[in-house]
Amino acid sequence: MNPLIFTDLDGTLLDHDGYSYEAAGAALERLRRRRIPMIIASSKTRAEIERLQAEMRIREPFIPENGAAVFFPEGYRNFEIRNGAPRPPYTVVQLGVAYREVRRFFCSVKERFGLKGFGDLSVEEIARLTGLPLRSAAMARMREFTEPFLIDEEARAGELAAAAASQGFAVTAGGRFLHLIGSGQDKGRAARLCARVFEENTAGGMVTVGLGDSANDLPMLESVDIPVLIPHDDGSYEAIDLPGLIKAGRPGSRGWNEALIDVLDRLQSD
Repeated sequence: MNPLIFTDLDGTLLDHDGYSYEAAGAALERLRRRRIPMIIASSKTRAEIERLQAEMRIREPFIPENGAAVFFPEGYRNFEIRNGAPRPPYTVVQLGVAYREVRRFFCSVKERFGLKGFGDLSVEEIARLTGLPLRSAAMARMREFTEPFLIDEEARAGELAAAAASQGFAVTAGGRFLHLIGSGQDKGRAARLCARVFEENTAGGMVTVGLGDSANDLPMLESVDIPVLIPHDDGSYEAIDLPGLIKAGRPGSRGWNEALIDVLDRLQSD
């Protein structure tokens, strides 16, 4: 069986403070050396993920903005990708809705619920809220499908979610922000679609591994063969209970590195 890795970024592969993946170097090198595909599934934008992939020296499919689409590099492993649309330099299977539609609904309710989204914030404000450098904050603002936002009264998030659902949208919680997304998307659906493409184009079948730390990772963790939960920075775990769930011993890139190496060792010994 061929391993296929799905991973969240913030608080998972990337440390909560500083966004470093340095401590994950050993596992990343093993993935590169053995050509094991690692699919980033994140709330981050395409621009942010492209920059990280270049730094990590990987060129793999990825899932941006909480399952909004699967981006396959053109010609990737000579795969046939059904229902994929050419969007050079990618073939894209889109699950979410366009950002302009998300913003249209968001603007219609933001005064009522006391919301402030990335589309309302300057690059400098996003940098201050996230701790990102300005260049990275500018990439985080380059939304194509979804809107991260803050709400004045968290107790009203349920009421907002109901209003969003009535118009074909959903609200999901990330590590730092709530996110307004299309109701037809989530990380789990995108991961299943991506895994199906690999299974259809790979001899020997796939065994899927998912690593995440927060509530918006639950659909992805539910969709894989081996779910791995990374603890929060304070050592606590998201309230997730799944059959066969592995809990990493440490937060961020260190826990990610240790847990993934352990899983790969186990798979290769079977």
